[in-house]
Amino acid sequence: MTAAEARGADREGRRALGLCVLCGLPAAGKSTFARALARRLRQERGWAVGVLSYDDVLPEAPPDGAGARPPPSQWKTLRQELLKYLECFLMVVINGGQMSAPANVAEAMWEAFITCLKDQDLVFPVVSEAQSCYVLAKTVISRPLLLVLDDNFYYQSMRYEVYQLARKYSFGFCQLYLDCTLETCLQRNCQRPGAVPNETIHLMGKKIEKPNPGKNAWEHNSLTIQSPACSLEASLEVTDILLTTALENPVKHTEDNVEQKETDRIICSANFLHKADQALRRTVSQTMKEAKDEQLLPNNLKLLAEELNKLKAEFLEDLRQGNKKYLCFPQTTDISDVISSFCSEKDNIIQKYFSKQH
Repeated sequence: MTAAEARGADREGRRALGLCVLCGLPAAGKSTFARALARRLRQERGWAVGVLSYDDVLPEAPPDGAGARPPPSQWKTLRQELLKYLECFLMVVINGGQMSAPANVAEAMWEAFITCLKDQDLVFPVVSEAQSCYVLAKTVISRPLLLVLDDNFYYQSMRYEVYQLARKYSFGFCQLYLDCTLETCLQRNCQRPGAVPNETIHLMGKKIEKPNPGKNAWEHNSLTIQSPACSLEASLEVTDILLTTALENPVKHTEDNVEQKETDRIICSANFLHKADQALRRTVSQTMKEAKDEQLLPNNLKLLAEELNKLKAEFLEDLRQGNKKYLCFPQTTDISDVISSFCSEKDNIIQKYFSKQH
């Protein structure tokens, strides 16, 4: 144990504060690991620990009989709302004082968030004539504090939003990725109440973006835990080392300045890919309309549509991988560049079909 750790402080003598992102597929064992980690850190290290399970705070699917869940755009809004609540808590941790609900709060979600904090003895209510207010428990004020965010966090952009909070308030930041096979997750999922639809796990398995410290400097404090291959005790021991390092070395604005352009570009890529996808869809749709107007044979129309959609998918994947095949410019953020390159390839395909017909 270092002198800084013994004082519950980082290397500059400040109280150690940290955010830990716990990510992985549904049923990978995240919640079980989070509970064990919190128990170990409280009992053996004397830390104040809060586990924020997104499943406990975000609203459940509406009881419409079909099990329909909110659309992706709404889930994104809900996640950002939860981060707003988390920031309220962080501000009180940093500045002291009382915590109250932010403006335009989603009442049920805020109450679930507060309940999560109260159940872990992180805050307690105080009497106020105006509104419900909360103050920090003494242990949160006097001890090292770690907040573990338990969710799938399958997109890099989701995790980066948490990193931004750590950077803003100079908290330590780290990531724990529970790497569990798809087959094991599916088996575990069937055995637990409130099982996630299997197709959701399959889809998430295809989409998940694992931490990549070699590519992204902000992910350097990341650890992959093999579940269930690595024993819980062994996993907790190596996690202990990572957490100590993260808390003793909080994210600094000076570090961020060095990597700002790169990291902002990486996170904006999610929005950029969405815009590129929309633009390419419009281009394909317009091309098919023109082909019909030119009276391309029905069978050829079908084949043309298949080829153009395949080309669109390849372009989007090319953008995700860093523009290695179709796009000659490094890491573009200009939609017009993408459309220009796509149209060049598209025209070659169209010419082939019209040359067949004439």
